[in-house]
Amino acid sequence: MQGHRQTHGQNTGMGSHHQGNRHFGQGEGLGHGGQLAMSSHPLFAPGANPATALALAVTALDPQGPARQRWTHALGLLALFPDPVSPGPVSSLAVPPGPLPPDLGKAETVVVSAEQVRQLDLSVLKPWLELAPAELLERSGQLSLSFSWPQAAEDPREPSEIAELRLWSLRADAHYPWMTLLLERSSGQLCRHVAMQIPHSFSRSEGIRFAPASLELWITHRLFVLEAWGRSQGLTCRGQLTAMATVLGYELDPHFWTALD
Repeated sequence: MQGHRQTHGQNTGMGSHHQGNRHFGQGEGLGHGGQLAMSSHPLFAPGANPATALALAVTALDPQGPARQRWTHALGLLALFPDPVSPGPVSSLAVPPGPLPPDLGKAETVVVSAEQVRQLDLSVLKPWLELAPAELLERSGQLSLSFSWPQAAEDPREPSEIAELRLWSLRADAHYPWMTLLLERSSGQLCRHVAMQIPHSFSRSEGIRFAPASLELWITHRLFVLEAWGRSQGLTCRGQLTAMATVLGYELDPHFWTALD
């Protein structure tokens, strides 16, 4: 990697206290001999009442048999299906609106529940996934992740030291590698996410300390991945990537990007 470390693998630390930041196609005719040709019967035309169709179909198939008695209760379903040819209001269930996309220029904290962590459920990121790539870049540095993970008061582990949180973060990073561009930087969100991905140690006085070689390989790989992603979308994200590397303790050589042109 054409760049030099500013902090020799040591990065801006995070706070020393642990955080809870955790879908009857057209029916086939049933034949002849008293059987009901369903596809030609008007009750099976589009808009027919389903309960009426069900009751009459059974009656036609077995006019006197026990099926008639057994299925006459289907007529009671009429109350559940408004007659399509009669006037009157038809009630409908209100569909609650989905989560709104994050506002431009406004920091947003996404809370990941313990159950979502255990199920490796990434649905909390859906509002961000619905954004166009250009909209994602406009929201660089706006995303914070908070893990709602049960942790005893005497448990000294940081989030990046908890296996379940690391596994969720690894899956999120594998599916959405551009997430590193979205994570907030000044409060340690980006640093903590990177710590979920690579070996590190934790010092109460100095915060997260990355293994220098691991961090350099991770940054170089991520720069290549995201620069290619941005270019495939017709976007230039080198400025954001340079800022990301700086936060992690690296100053890129100006010729680094030239080699990719």
